[in-house]
Amino acid sequence: MKDFGGQRVIENLNLEAKQGEFLTLLGPSGCGKTTTLRMIAGFEEPTGGKILLNGKDVSQNQPYERDVNTVFQSYALFPHMNIFENIAFGLKLKKLPKEEIKKRVKEALRLVRLEGYEERKPNEISGGQKQRVAIARAIINNPKVLLLDEPLGALDMKLRKEMQIELKHLQQKLGITFIYVTHDQEEALVLSDRIAVMNNGKVEQLGNPSEIYERPKTKFVADFIGETNLFEGAVSHVSENCIKVIIDDLSEITITDPLLDKLSLKKNANVYVAVRPEKMKLVSSAEEGMNKIKVTVKEKIYAGSVNKTIAALSKGNEITINELTGNTTTINDINKSMFAQWDYEDGVVILQ
Repeated sequence: MKDFGGQRVIENLNLEAKQGEFLTLLGPSGCGKTTTLRMIAGFEEPTGGKILLNGKDVSQNQPYERDVNTVFQSYALFPHMNIFENIAFGLKLKKLPKEEIKKRVKEALRLVRLEGYEERKPNEISGGQKQRVAIARAIINNPKVLLLDEPLGALDMKLRKEMQIELKHLQQKLGITFIYVTHDQEEALVLSDRIAVMNNGKVEQLGNPSEIYERPKTKFVADFIGETNLFEGAVSHVSENCIKVIIDDLSEITITDPLLDKLSLKKNANVYVAVRPEKMKLVSSAEEGMNKIKVTVKEKIYAGSVNKTIAALSKGNEITINELTGNTTTINDINKSMFAQWDYEDGVVILQ
């Protein structure tokens, strides 16, 4: 746990990063993810609890006494040093032999694909290359854990996506445990073996990207990860692996899921039902054997690979339907009454 000025910013948090995994702390600004990372790094001291590295308590150790390295968004390169000197800095402090330093810097440059850049200064390379130098400087000491605090946040979108793939491949090559902080949901889904979704100083859900996206356990996770349509309602029927829910516009929707029994739902229980926009289809006449709700088309947005439709339910609540461009079956008439439909198994029940 961690307190600042008597205010609790990190609750009792029990989180384990497995050997060689890519674990991401994901959440909005102020959720506690960077504070958690700083405590692991040794830049902040926990108010209570322990930080264990390979079973050893390092909570009272200085940052340089922990077998971890940190990569920051700001790069933190020495402007007066060339790329070789920046990467070699930590090894020189350890007074390693010159030939050993040269060998390890060369290997680090190869891993981040910057061979031939040794003599350049930081102001002579791009933002993406600076970030690679910062990563090379961090991994050259072979830390047990590499901590990354929004390292791609300053890059443009195209370069950021390229660096995501490179970073994932690098982590797989090295086999080092990465603990990564970001507020970018897509980035977390692309990079991570597991994601810890944080909110108000606690972990709301921990799981692999598919679990986090397909089976959110709380309203916050469903709403924060990607786009979702969230219906509020009450259970009207319960049977094995199936429930029916009356939502706020009085439509009854069906959810089939073999995991429903674990929720022990009773009739009249208040729940949310989350349905991803890409699971929905907009049609002029509804099919049998599927959920359907009557909607009014309000807006249509062309988003490249996806056509987005904003539609309103009878009480005015809006939902989003995403359909692949070219496969779209919707009609372009704004204010037209239509049906949004989806399969019974595509809804996820969340307890209120």
